[in-house]
Amino acid sequence: MVWGGEKIAPFKGVETTQDHIGESWELSAYPTKESVVANGPLAGRNIADLVREYKGALIGEKVYANTGDEFPLLIKFIDAKSDLSIQVHPDDAMAEKHHPGQKGKTEMWYVVDADPGAHLYSGLKESITPEEYEARIANDTITEVLADFQVKPGDVFFLPAGRIHAICGGCFIAEIQQTSDLTYRIYDYGRLGLDGKPRQLHTELAKEAIDYKVYPDYKTVYEPRKDEEVEVVSCQYFTTSVLNLDKPFTKDLSGLDSFLVVMCTSGSGTVSLASEAPTPEGKVSGKLTLPGTSPSGSAGSAHPGCPGSDSTDPAHAVPIRQGETVLIPACATAVTFTPDVMPGKTGHPLTLVTSCIK
Repeated sequence: MVWGGEKIAPFKGVETTQDHIGESWELSAYPTKESVVANGPLAGRNIADLVREYKGALIGEKVYANTGDEFPLLIKFIDAKSDLSIQVHPDDAMAEKHHPGQKGKTEMWYVVDADPGAHLYSGLKESITPEEYEARIANDTITEVLADFQVKPGDVFFLPAGRIHAICGGCFIAEIQQTSDLTYRIYDYGRLGLDGKPRQLHTELAKEAIDYKVYPDYKTVYEPRKDEEVEVVSCQYFTTSVLNLDKPFTKDLSGLDSFLVVMCTSGSGTVSLASEAPTPEGKVSGKLTLPGTSPSGSAGSAHPGCPGSDSTDPAHAVPIRQGETVLIPACATAVTFTPDVMPGKTGHPLTLVTSCIK
């Protein structure tokens, strides 16, 4: 990617000769870009196939009733060495109007790391009309009316469809979004793409998509708390929380009726499930892992027919480290996260960003 950096591969512990890596699609069921199970009883199966087969047992009965065979979230790490284009995404209604069969894109950002002075744009800081928007694109002044934020690790921004935004150079981001790849590029600083040509702008579509309202603040304010789950975003498309752990933490999933995506942004540890019947085991591209059951003594049960139920290791716990993503199926009733670093020991606490649909 023209703006991609060199941080994703070392962050994930992946060796590659590829450079300018802008994104790692950690969990994706987007057509032609599906995550694929690498080992275990479901090896070779992609996430879209698993949703079609296991339905509500994998993603939740109420989720499946709403989204059907589509896995509803797309999970990424993003490394911006230079500024991304100024852009906006359509909502579901506009997506259906102009791109039948596709969804809009509401998303959020969790800042994993940031170079000194790194910043991003989110929303308008002063009111403009659609006509003023077009004029500012033409005279290169659109950034003057955007809300500009210096960022640090742990910062959170919620970006509903329609909000103008851009990740800028030096930002390393975890992104949670609807399963959609619809982006309207508004402004690209006059630079050329990798093919030596100006990249396409979507001025008219963006003009229709933009929410021109000015809001009091665009940054999510929350108080991090050690060894507690802190909810940072909740909308109809996803609910996301942050965990900073230096001791084991168990989350009750029995009333959730949803999958749980777990992104590890620092440290390492294990993920284990409370279950009477084995649950999925297998690794997927981006090391997406469908965990097996937890050590004996954990409470709870899994539904019969839970994906991967032919696994034979009832004491399995999946390791997780910085840069890895785990998918917990909806049939699990509890999950325990155990950091490798405990109180009194040196090392990084286990930091997790979790997402589900409530």
